[in-house]
Amino acid sequence: MDLATTAALILFGGTILFLILGAPISISVGISSFAAMLSILPLHGAITTSAQRMFVGLDSFALLAIPFFILAGNIMNNGGIAIRLINFSKIISGFLPGSLAQTNVVSNMLFGSISGSGVASAAAVGGIMSPIQKKEGYDPIFSTAVNIASAPTGMLIPPSNTLIVYATVAGSVSVTALFMGGYVPGILWGLGVMIVAGIMAKRRGYTAKHSMSLADCAKVTIDAIPSLSLIVIVIGGILAGVFTATEASAIAVVYSLFLSIGYRSLNIKQLPDIFLNTAKMSAIVIFMLATSSIMSWVMAFTQIPGMIADFLLTLTDNPIIILLIINVILLFIGTFMDPTPAVLIFTPIFLPICMDLGMDPVQFGILLVINLSLGTITPPVGPILFTGCKVSGVGIDQVIKTLLPFFLVILAVLMLVTYIPAVSMTIPEMMGLIK
Repeated sequence: MDLATTAALILFGGTILFLILGAPISISVGISSFAAMLSILPLHGAITTSAQRMFVGLDSFALLAIPFFILAGNIMNNGGIAIRLINFSKIISGFLPGSLAQTNVVSNMLFGSISGSGVASAAAVGGIMSPIQKKEGYDPIFSTAVNIASAPTGMLIPPSNTLIVYATVAGSVSVTALFMGGYVPGILWGLGVMIVAGIMAKRRGYTAKHSMSLADCAKVTIDAIPSLSLIVIVIGGILAGVFTATEASAIAVVYSLFLSIGYRSLNIKQLPDIFLNTAKMSAIVIFMLATSSIMSWVMAFTQIPGMIADFLLTLTDNPIIILLIINVILLFIGTFMDPTPAVLIFTPIFLPICMDLGMDPVQFGILLVINLSLGTITPPVGPILFTGCKVSGVGIDQVIKTLLPFFLVILAVLMLVTYIPAVSMTIPEMMGLIK
């Protein structure tokens, strides 16, 4: 058995074994990567290289955006921003069949585009919308399914922490280009959910209930403008070159904090808990980045991605089939692994293969995030699935059947992104972010 094969078996076999034993993903990856490194380097060299790779993997200014965006999302989740976005969403979607369900979708798209977190969207928007829909006679299972299916749009519509992690791992990929590339797929995802929700609502007799007067619409819009302005400030500032994505994340924190205090929805006494929660969440992500850097080095040194590419080519040389196989693998991985560690582990494996097939790293990044986002709403792990069910009080086994039509339309969006580059590449190319 050659060196690369031995390292690959230790690396992946060890990771799977530790995960089965219940070890955290970061620990599983770190120990397995170090063990694999011992198979190719002496003890002293393995220790030194592992330490170096962990520090080098975190030596990126762009990574500072992750804790700041997490903090901004936590502040928004407690700061009264969600309810204002929901009220504004009623203006956009209130005339559609199943108006409250449609409002839920639009609200998730707006809140997700500000917080960058699908879980935060499912909790904040779902927590407000579920009681309202139940009061209006909506089936809680249907309402929960709509909330869960639309919450991941925030992982595609910028800003997105998952895309920032991908940009760091992929190297030399513009965060701004990724942000712009996520707009069309994210909106298509949301529109697809709205279409399915509208059809289901019509069959169930959930009619439109747009009773807001012109004066009410104006009042709600004015009230929501400060919250909506955060999108313009963050994304507009990045595109105009006023600040970087990292600097934009800090601005998002300051703006959302002042906004929440101004709305009188956030008590200063809540801040220590918000900061502590942010620190915990950020530490998990950062430590996973550090340990995955060791894995990336081992895979690059032993040319494991090349081995996997050669294996795929032995199955077929048809690019369409190869991309389909990669999607199936990523969809399967997403069902039991959170997006961040999955991005860290599988980007070095599949990105070189897709680039050899002529796919741009931006397109692959969007493809990767869609696959893993779908995993957040499927069992057995599904953080958004669990969060959505928890806030509505509906069992996971009850909601899965209702989610199936939504899965189909999301898979259709995935296929569009996979085989039609223009879906994710048009906006970045028009803006000169990709040459």
